[in-house]
Amino acid sequence: MYRTGPMPAEAALTTRIEFVVELARRLHEYGTAAPRLEDAVNHVAARLELDCNILSTPTSIVMSFSDRRRPGSLADVTQVVRLSPGEVNLERLCEVDEIADQVIDGVVDLVEGRRRLRDIGARPARWTTELPMMVAYGAASACVAIILRTGWPAVATAGLIGLVTGAIALGAARRPNIAAAFEAICALLATLIATLVAVYVAPIDVRAVVIASLIVLLPGLSLTTAVRELSSQHLISGTARMAGAMAILLKLAFGTVAATQLCALFGWVPPPMPAVAVPVWAEWLAVLAAALAFALMFRSPRRYYPAVIASVVLGYLCTRIGGAYVSAPFGVFLGGLVLGAVSNVFARVWKRPGALIREPGIILLVPGSVGFRTLSFVLERDVMLGLDTAVTLLTLLIALVAGLLFGDLLVPPRRKL
Repeated sequence: MYRTGPMPAEAALTTRIEFVVELARRLHEYGTAAPRLEDAVNHVAARLELDCNILSTPTSIVMSFSDRRRPGSLADVTQVVRLSPGEVNLERLCEVDEIADQVIDGVVDLVEGRRRLRDIGARPARWTTELPMMVAYGAASACVAIILRTGWPAVATAGLIGLVTGAIALGAARRPNIAAAFEAICALLATLIATLVAVYVAPIDVRAVVIASLIVLLPGLSLTTAVRELSSQHLISGTARMAGAMAILLKLAFGTVAATQLCALFGWVPPPMPAVAVPVWAEWLAVLAAALAFALMFRSPRRYYPAVIASVVLGYLCTRIGGAYVSAPFGVFLGGLVLGAVSNVFARVWKRPGALIREPGIILLVPGSVGFRTLSFVLERDVMLGLDTAVTLLTLLIALVAGLLFGDLLVPPRRKL
């Protein structure tokens, strides 16, 4: 039912500002990049008869507001919000987007809308989601090991390490002292377990297993977002996000190198890996299973699982086709182009954020593993190979971001998220 009170734009200035600030906080918390967050906040503020100047970075938001009905040269209110870097939570992002639509349309008043936004932020994680999330870590790692064409022992090892990583992630969420060194701990344990399996159980490709088992921690999505923010002239946010992604890569690389040195100290040297790979048909089953795992890890709404799975498969298919007939960078560009356009079509038709399609869809395209190998080679003092891999990383990042930008040109986004 529609309310009978004043329209949102007729509410008190403080009430309107409180709603916009809470909206910006929730969008940031659930992983919205700076360009889309600022556009969405400006759009809502304009509908509420507010002029808003906003600056979003990975760790803060600065907003100044003035009432359009009282024009002046100075802002009426300035808000500074200190935040931790957000994590993608597509289910809550959809809820926030729906509340914003309801407030703008007059279905819900500003006070009730702000209360609902605060309730979403205060809602604790359900314990029933923790076990599926840990299983998703293991499944994603095992599936990526299959996609990398390793053998079945390597697939089982990657799945086991993924489960261990998921368990550590759940513990780190409750203990801030663990969270600070989370990536380094996981990389250390992953390398140790993979090396011990290769020495005492079955010969496996240790490097491929480590990359597969750490795939969920690699900041490929952050690197892609950073380059996209830099390309759209959001220089502060892009630079800060790039620095954060590089810090994560450094911790992962350090953990791996430290474990390698420790294994060498004890004489645990993996034997040569025989050229044994899983069958080709297993790769496509692994893509489907990985898509389901990513839907769980991105906390997608269950009713959109088919769309999320289809987007992951579509992005991977475009990348494989483009890579087979042209080159790997072109395949990444083609995948980004198709996913960018399809996500905008989805947002137009279903009136929900295009991030539901875009974020999970590009996860197999982002070059996080290439960045990890780059720093690993440098820390192992193989500088020339590290530089060569860094060029590959830069090429793939530019190709993916260019594909997403061209996708927006092909199908212009009507919704900001």
